Amino acid sequence: MNNNRLLIAAAGAGKTTYLVEQALALAPETVLITTFTEANEREIRSRFVAKVGYVPSNVTIKTWFAFLLQNGVKPFQSVLCEELHNKTIGFILTSDKSGKRFDGNGKPLLFQNRPLYWGEKDFLKYYFTESLKIYSDKIAKFVCETEAKSNGAVVSRVARAFKNIFIDEVQDLAGYDLELLKLFFKSDAKLVLVGDPRQVTYLTHNTPKFGKYAEGKIKDFVENELGKKITCIVDTETLSASHRNHRLICEFSSKLYPNLPKAISCSCAQCNKDDPHNGIFLIKPQQVEEYLEQYRPLQLRWNSSTKVNKAYEAMNLGESKGLTVNRVLIYPTKDMLSWLRNHNFNLKNDARAKLYVGLTRSRYSSAIVADYADNEEFDGVLKYNDQKI
Repeated sequence: MNNNRLLIAAAGAGKTTYLVEQALALAPETVLITTFTEANEREIRSRFVAKVGYVPSNVTIKTWFAFLLQNGVKPFQSVLCEELHNKTIGFILTSDKSGKRFDGNGKPLLFQNRPLYWGEKDFLKYYFTESLKIYSDKIAKFVCETEAKSNGAVVSRVARAFKNIFIDEVQDLAGYDLELLKLFFKSDAKLVLVGDPRQVTYLTHNTPKFGKYAEGKIKDFVENELGKKITCIVDTETLSASHRNHRLICEFSSKLYPNLPKAISCSCAQCNKDDPHNGIFLIKPQQVEEYLEQYRPLQLRWNSSTKVNKAYEAMNLGESKGLTVNRVLIYPTKDMLSWLRNHNFNLKNDARAKLYVGLTRSRYSSAIVADYADNEEFDGVLKYNDQKI
């Protein structure tokens, strides 16, 4: 019987609740739940505590990088390099390509105005800092290379420890993470993958490997790369209904990804409370103070350089993933505004995902700051002036 499953989730569809309930139902079988951020790890733990009062002993919860370090690197750290035997290996998170080369004065070495990097022949400098912290963008590759040289010992050990492997936010997997995923599919472990391909605001690393599956194409990866002997059910129904967003928010945010199944609002009575201010709204800059005072939304911006009202809570769009609030006020980028005016505008993947995340944080209303002409029309959006009249 096939038990591998990929669930495509809508924002607010309850994927964390789903994972917790599935893990509880599998007791006493061992379950690993891994996700990408420490915030998500804490949220999963809190859901177990809310549900049963504790995290069961058969359930292990780790961030993806902690899992790779503790279960993939450290138990086999000298397989690729004897010098690492009995050494203490740490971890460093990097947002840029790691392994830059520097001169004796600490200045980056350049060739044709481009930085130079250590190659794989310089093994320790390629994978590690001077204090033996393994780079986040190379840790999955290190584990894959170790798996190959150890004749499958890494994945075999993981599969013995965890009969079930649940991967949350699977859309953030990239490059060698996907190679590891293939190896886990070939093991004795049962895999449950959950993610929303519209929320790729963070990739574990940037690499040409499996580049065609970047930007949320995890469904294509599962369908194209596993081979005929491995099966994985792709489920687009179970987590398709949002328990967070009002119907109008679901309808509008779905326009960002017309090639994916539309998100729908659930029919639960508790999730569909009436509110006089529901939907997507455009707010002129001169209306922002009034709007903040009346509705007290969470302000969402591209980064900290965007001017906001410091008297009210504010957060970067990418950091807001996973949050649920009653209302948001989004300060869009120039390209986001171009998409609002014309949905055929080629909005880059990063901006598209962050706009989607921002719109779908709210239960009732998502407002967008825009200096528009009164005679302009916007598809699926109400003008705040019109709503007040």
